[in-house]
Amino acid sequence: MGDQSGFTYRTTGSIFLQPVSNFVGIPLEQVNFLGCQVFALAAAFWFRLYLSPQHASTVVRHAIVTLLGISFLIFCFGWYSVHIFILVFACYWIMLKSSIHNIHRYSMIVAMGYLTICQISRVFIFSYVILSTDFSGPLMIIAQKTTCLAFQLHDGMSRKADDLTAEQRRLAVRSKPSLLEYLSYHLNFLSVLVGPCSNYKDYMEFIAGRHIQSKLKESGYSGPEPSPVGAVIHKLLICAICLFLFMTVTKTFPITYNTDVEFISHASFLTRLAYSFFSIQAARPKFYFAWTFADAINNAAGYGLRTVDRNGQASWDLVSNLNIWDIETATSFKMFIDNWNIQTGLWLKRVCYDRAPRYRTALTFVLSALWHGVYPGYYFTFLTAIPITFAARTVRKSFRQHFLSSAVMQFSYDVLTWLATQLAICYTVMPFLLLAVEPTMQYYRSMYFHFHIMSVLAAVILPLKSTHPYQANHSNNNLQGK
Repeated sequence: MGDQSGFTYRTTGSIFLQPVSNFVGIPLEQVNFLGCQVFALAAAFWFRLYLSPQHASTVVRHAIVTLLGISFLIFCFGWYSVHIFILVFACYWIMLKSSIHNIHRYSMIVAMGYLTICQISRVFIFSYVILSTDFSGPLMIIAQKTTCLAFQLHDGMSRKADDLTAEQRRLAVRSKPSLLEYLSYHLNFLSVLVGPCSNYKDYMEFIAGRHIQSKLKESGYSGPEPSPVGAVIHKLLICAICLFLFMTVTKTFPITYNTDVEFISHASFLTRLAYSFFSIQAARPKFYFAWTFADAINNAAGYGLRTVDRNGQASWDLVSNLNIWDIETATSFKMFIDNWNIQTGLWLKRVCYDRAPRYRTALTFVLSALWHGVYPGYYFTFLTAIPITFAARTVRKSFRQHFLSSAVMQFSYDVLTWLATQLAICYTVMPFLLLAVEPTMQYYRSMYFHFHIMSVLAAVILPLKSTHPYQANHSNNNLQGK
């Protein structure tokens, strides 16, 4: 508490909530962020009820969501918000002036380049911390949106329909947005602080009031429009649970204890492995809270409907960023990745994986690491993930067919793969949370680099084993009999 005054003086965001920060003992930037998100939730309900397309024009709806978003940025980041505005206007200028054949390339270079410069300043100038709220989070979302829209404009205005995938044809944008539409898409208060990055066409349908009817038509449902209130309440309950876990369990298992010299020296390998597992599990609630709350805000505004089944049960998960149950029960590395930070995964798939001519997995991991920042721990994580991903595929192809003979064998396979997946995730993402090189290497040495070694051996030995003529033939017969 003695440093609070100094902290207040150096923050660039608003100090209006400083008394609240002092009272609850939470840093001011976190209080500002949470305050804006709570206000955004109330504003989202108001926007849906009183600024619906029946009560307000599209221009008014665009203007209101943009002004609120800009206000949130200035409140949380102060003059640091200028970086976000610079990137938005720079990419808008590229959209107006550059050739449609190169708009996606220029936008990617500028967005990722400016983001990287800001990330480098955070690490090397501010020595891994910034005392005001970290503006790089919203900047990362802006980088996703600017590049995503640029690629969709390129698909819709430059490429032939026959050259596009079904998804690319569906998302292709065939005319350039106006300045107001561009600012609304990038700076709207629903997603400006923590995302997620949604598709431009979906967002435009939402502002125009066609979002829900469009999804009802796609679902073949002709009943009344579903209300998002139930989904919002459900997600807010999840947020309350996650917040409680964060305030209690997370503090009980600090990540840094994994690199404590005394702990490493005296604890057995199995004890260190178990603590690694529980500390990573305990670190997840803060992500669950932030992304689920952001999802609830979008739903409260009437945005995020995916489908409605024949019984009228609505799925408000179009812009959801995670599936907690599938994460906690993941039985493969891919299943975990597919359900964690979903919208970022879709962005990586749409701008990189689906378009790279070769080395798609490696290039996607590299782009993901670059997008996250320049902390060395990020690159340890993504470089470690590459061999583990390939090894997981190889192991699955080599052994899964042997566990399909009975329900008991399949259950045993699921339990084993769940445990292996969760331990592999802990091992892989630990550097992501440790950030620096020294603690990362200290942790991996304490773990004897076991997953690195096993992944390389599995990726090398199992393919050689599967090329044995008898085993290859046996495997083919099994697959044909499935």
